[in-house]
Amino acid sequence: MTGTRDDADTLLTILHGIDGIEHVEEIDDETAYPRDDSSSNELTDDNGSELFMIEVLASDRLHSDAVRAVTEVEASLLGAVVEFVDEF
Repeated sequence: MTGTRDDADTLLTILHGIDGIEHVEEIDDETAYPRDDSSSNELTDDNGSELFMIEVLASDRLHSDAVRAVTEVEASLLGAVVEFVDEF
């Protein structure tokens, strides 16, 4: 997720509230997980956004889809940007 610390905290709180979610954790060191694409250098901008990596483990596909849907809606409301990956 690219946004502010408050945005990340809000999203983490919301994700913890979804039934069927087995695990939610912010991964602290994004340098341990470099992005493969060349756009990673473009993540820093002048609006104060930061990169936050949030790991979520859902109990099944239905809950995984719910996480994606809730995250997309919340990110839109916050003005944040999210990217989903299957593994870090």
